[in-house]
Amino acid sequence: MMFLEYFIWGAWYVTMGTYMGEHLHASGVQIGAAYSALAIATMISPFFVGMIADRFFAAQRIMGVMHLLGAGLLFLATVITPATASSPYPQAFYWVILLYSLLYMPTIALSNSIAFCQMKDPGKEFPWIRVFGTLGWIVAGLLIGYLKFEKNSSTFYLAAGASLILGLASFGLPNTPPKGAAPGDSAAKALGTEGFVLFKNRPYLVFFLAAILVCIPLSFYYGFANPFLNELGMTNAAGKMILGQVSEAVFILAIPFLFNNIGVKNMLLLGMTAWILRYVCFAYGHLDSSAWMLYAGIILHGVCYDFFFVTGYMYTEKKAGEKIKNAAQGLFTFATYGVGMFIGTWFSGVVVDANKVYSPYVKHDWQRIWLVPAYIAAGVLVYFILFFREKKSTVKSLVS
Repeated sequence: MMFLEYFIWGAWYVTMGTYMGEHLHASGVQIGAAYSALAIATMISPFFVGMIADRFFAAQRIMGVMHLLGAGLLFLATVITPATASSPYPQAFYWVILLYSLLYMPTIALSNSIAFCQMKDPGKEFPWIRVFGTLGWIVAGLLIGYLKFEKNSSTFYLAAGASLILGLASFGLPNTPPKGAAPGDSAAKALGTEGFVLFKNRPYLVFFLAAILVCIPLSFYYGFANPFLNELGMTNAAGKMILGQVSEAVFILAIPFLFNNIGVKNMLLLGMTAWILRYVCFAYGHLDSSAWMLYAGIILHGVCYDFFFVTGYMYTEKKAGEKIKNAAQGLFTFATYGVGMFIGTWFSGVVVDANKVYSPYVKHDWQRIWLVPAYIAAGVLVYFILFFREKKSTVKSLVS
């Protein structure tokens, strides 16, 4: 289940920007808008899962239905193409991706619920199950590169096929019955508003705002790293980008050790510094003498994501405590992968369009493009250094 869940996501998401630019003649803003669909779905899915799915339906059945419908939409995405090379970008593509995202994003929470329901000790067992999701993403990238699907609609066919398989298989998963309506359930509670109490804690508020802002540079990578590498002429760019997921799997193992040695604040600072280094590498990297910089930018994904977002989820849980930890995690996800990514996907598209060039070799001034998220990450880093002041006792409790 976990393998296919993330295989589907990795199969279409990484290369969508390249597909849109090559085949749909989409602008940077239009590519950014398509990626923002997932951010919109992230903001809406807590309401669906918390107010409808968990209350009235068995998780495995509703997940099966959503993946089957999703398979149809992924197939439909390949049908929407301009009639000729000079045809305008078809707006219908955005609406298909938005509808698909609204179906897909709730299945992440549903798959987690199904997994947790079968575990005796989720704290120990879940990481070993979730790692298969990362493996699914990696295998999707390797397959796309090996089969040379990167620049055509076959990526959507691959994702649609996997979605069809998981949709059918979901009906055979162990039963995860609906929880029913609980006292005090509301739309606001599903959103995680109980976590607002954490904003009374100044260090957490500083961190929370930094997390939203750092999603802006994150959006540049998700939306435009693959088009960038393809425009430079890198062969099998999608297959090579899975080095980012490999590093993510490796560095996450280092988090407990580093917590014990350098503390939470330094972990977060390392994560933000990695964002700056990644985009500097992309800005000045080329396929000739400095190809190592391109690979470094990809591999730094593990440090960028794990040291900030994984550490951030752990920090949020410790600050919230047992009573409101679920609400706090939901609020953190809503703010980062919802609000932050929505702003970032729009802004990244504007920046890419503002740096178009008319050259026989490249279509954009990528150096200027990548320096923008580098400057933003640097600004967030300075803000965090100046204003984040966590008590030592709190940091020690996080480590323990």
